[in-house]
Amino acid sequence: MKLKTALLGAAATLAFAPAAFAERGADGNVKVLYSQAVSIMNAYLSSGTKDVEVGSLVLEPLAGFDNEGNVIPRLVTEIPSVENGGISEDLTTITWKLTPGLLWSDGTPVTAADAVFSYEYCTHPEGGCAQAARYEGIEKVEAVDELTVKITWTAPKPNPFTAFVGATSPILQAAQFANCLGTAAPTCTEQNFKPVGTGPFMVTDFKVNDVVELAANPNYRDAAKPAFATMTVKGGGDAAGAARAVMETGEFDYAWNTQINPELQSQMEAGGKGVFVSAFGTLVERIEMNLTNPSPDLPEGERSTAKHPHPFLSDIRVRQALSKAIDRNLLVEVGYGNAGRATCNLVPAPALYASPNTDCIEQDMEGAKALLDEAGWTVGANGIREKDGKPLKILYQTSVNAVRQDFQALVKGWWNELGVDVELKSIDGGVYFGGDPGSPDTFQKFYADVEMYANNFDGTDPEPYLAQYLCDKAPKPENGWQGENVNRFCDPAYDAMVAELATTRDMDKRGEIAIRLNEMLTKDSYVIVPLVDRGRLSAHSNTLGGVVLNTWDSELWNASDWFRIK
Repeated sequence: MKLKTALLGAAATLAFAPAAFAERGADGNVKVLYSQAVSIMNAYLSSGTKDVEVGSLVLEPLAGFDNEGNVIPRLVTEIPSVENGGISEDLTTITWKLTPGLLWSDGTPVTAADAVFSYEYCTHPEGGCAQAARYEGIEKVEAVDELTVKITWTAPKPNPFTAFVGATSPILQAAQFANCLGTAAPTCTEQNFKPVGTGPFMVTDFKVNDVVELAANPNYRDAAKPAFATMTVKGGGDAAGAARAVMETGEFDYAWNTQINPELQSQMEAGGKGVFVSAFGTLVERIEMNLTNPSPDLPEGERSTAKHPHPFLSDIRVRQALSKAIDRNLLVEVGYGNAGRATCNLVPAPALYASPNTDCIEQDMEGAKALLDEAGWTVGANGIREKDGKPLKILYQTSVNAVRQDFQALVKGWWNELGVDVELKSIDGGVYFGGDPGSPDTFQKFYADVEMYANNFDGTDPEPYLAQYLCDKAPKPENGWQGENVNRFCDPAYDAMVAELATTRDMDKRGEIAIRLNEMLTKDSYVIVPLVDRGRLSAHSNTLGGVVLNTWDSELWNASDWFRIK
């Protein structure tokens, strides 16, 4: 996809098809189904897409990204640029101007102090923040006056649209979260479940891993929106059930992430009650290799931490062998059809940042076996490889989803052929992606040898996404198991290159650095094993208007523009 926005350019104006709203709330209730149930409404305490997206209905950033990747205003009058004076000539500061008259849903004014507080909340030294990478390199955030937020970086920042831009970096109300800093953050149940926000909706009832009831925000900045008086976000079940509830039974208006195989899609389309919507972005299904030991024999607090290297995945030859054994083209055929593409990249788009590497695409079983032989893993009498008297056994976990379970079965078969004993584990998506520091089953805790999932990044620049794999972004007990460096990868050379990317202005050079970082994680080390570049696939009813699928920000990015087709 062509890069739509120069980093320092002004954002394009977004035009929507007009919706003839008579008045706010005139269209009654809209029902949304997420097969992975929502666990929390605060994106700073969850890396789960379902939590970030549903939370974005209430908590908003200063700016977001439209469906073409352009930066668009949310709570500000315009997008800063060097040309309009919002970004300093030396690229060390960005100044945001809040729209005058903005109110929180409780009727109190939104001020620059709320943005300052949000920065302090996420970067508190005694707390954990799932989105800390978006604040990398900031020296300070200031409230110049009540409506002016100024961010200063420690060095020139060619991509200034990280902090407070996109659904993963929202503004919290300082008054509501004042007592939730540091270690207190996850204990603030009322705040995390029912945040006061600026979005089109506000929470009226929250049931963990079940349902979120929302009502139109009476103080939303557009008096005619949202068209719906209430929204119900139901969670749980599976992708096929979610798709069926829109496409066949008509019970729901919108179903998120209807990750089902092409044959089933065709069958459901015949129901005539809805349509599937899809688009490619940066969503990559991949396997992450745990570089630390997840053994339950270790004391709690030491499992899957840097204190204990993984007993066999620390050997790159084992990781590479597991990757070589996978037939990615078959995975695409089985799981996605035209909505998927085999990939070797963590960052598949935009083209500027996508590595040309295709070395992993062709399955190579003999090469994989040779690597394991070289690493000293010999096939025993029972067909399972062993070394020093210990079998090569892998616990492979992912979320409950029919396509993912198909993938697990196929990959297990290939790994069995190598002589690897594989145990499969599937976890409810609401739990797996929930970020609960007390749960042993979150993808951040990673109490398994390998795990599979997919996510993507806000906007078209991968800098903050790649920064998630910095050494200090590893989830651990000290940060409440927050962060997306789930394999505990740590390479000072990688950290130095992320710092270089953060200060590189030339676009071609930025592309080169990002490609190199991607290859350090994939081609060079195999700590991340990409499988499929997935198109997003969701479904909406024929009576729901205004839906525009966005692969660069929250999928619910324009819910304020949804309306009932009568």
